[in-house]
Amino acid sequence: MKRFRRRHKLMGCSFELGVVADSESEAMRILEDGIREIQRIEHLLTEFREDSTISKINLNAGIKPVEVEPEVLQLLHRSQQISNLSDGYFDITMGALKQLYQFKNKEVAFPNKKRISNTLKHVGYSHLQLDAKNNTALLTQKEMRISLAAIGKGYAADVVRQKWKNYEIPGGYIDASGDLTAFGTDEKGEAWKIGIANPDNQDQTLFHIPLNHASVATSGDYEQHFMFQGIRYSHNINPKTGFPVTGVKSVSVFSPSAELSDALATAVYSMGPQKGMSFLNQLPHTHGIIVNAQNKVFFSKQLQYEAVPS
Repeated sequence: MKRFRRRHKLMGCSFELGVVADSESEAMRILEDGIREIQRIEHLLTEFREDSTISKINLNAGIKPVEVEPEVLQLLHRSQQISNLSDGYFDITMGALKQLYQFKNKEVAFPNKKRISNTLKHVGYSHLQLDAKNNTALLTQKEMRISLAAIGKGYAADVVRQKWKNYEIPGGYIDASGDLTAFGTDEKGEAWKIGIANPDNQDQTLFHIPLNHASVATSGDYEQHFMFQGIRYSHNINPKTGFPVTGVKSVSVFSPSAELSDALATAVYSMGPQKGMSFLNQLPHTHGIIVNAQNKVFFSKQLQYEAVPS
């Protein structure tokens, strides 16, 4: 058995797809199937094409319901459930807030509080109305915008993993710029392992975690952030306040689902270390690692990990 890989730019980030197979021809067929599936999902969920389902919902905000595909409706419904579970710290209707900020890793002007306050009026998952009978979605207020950036890649990874399980292969993985979901075993017959990177040095691994039929998503400020008055702010925005999060460098969440890990990593990042870790410890089959601004590391209960010597 050998491991075969394909790298591809998908959903705005770099994906690496890998499978364990007997032959290269079999592996390439399976990998290509995965890439096509992610491209299909990207076409549905992107905000940056006017003909996508999500763009149609955004364009008709405050105007009329939009008919959507059943799988998109179900994803929107699960997003609302995660919003309820996380007390609103995860919210896909934050698109208008995200447009206020430019995250270019340099000093920028901060939006004034009045503008942030006004924009917050156009945020709130309860203002997304879903009609399962007619397969429609409606944003009830104009200027509202949905963004599935914090859950879409995880959903796509889950779909591909489920498709691949129908093939007779020992295992495989989908890696979306460090967010990893895996099943089965690697080419040596061993459990897949994920390395948790040092948020200050992405080339250095802090911990190894076994990833057996599970997923991990990491939310951090190392790729997108900005400086304001000497303080480093994340690209993650707190939906409660409308301000970017500070005081946290990275959050990694492990769960059986890539979609859930993706969304919860965003929510926990906004909650902060104490509240976030307390939240994770209440969830079944879910674990996390949080690194705060002072590089203190917080672990959830019963998380199995291996520290990497520095």
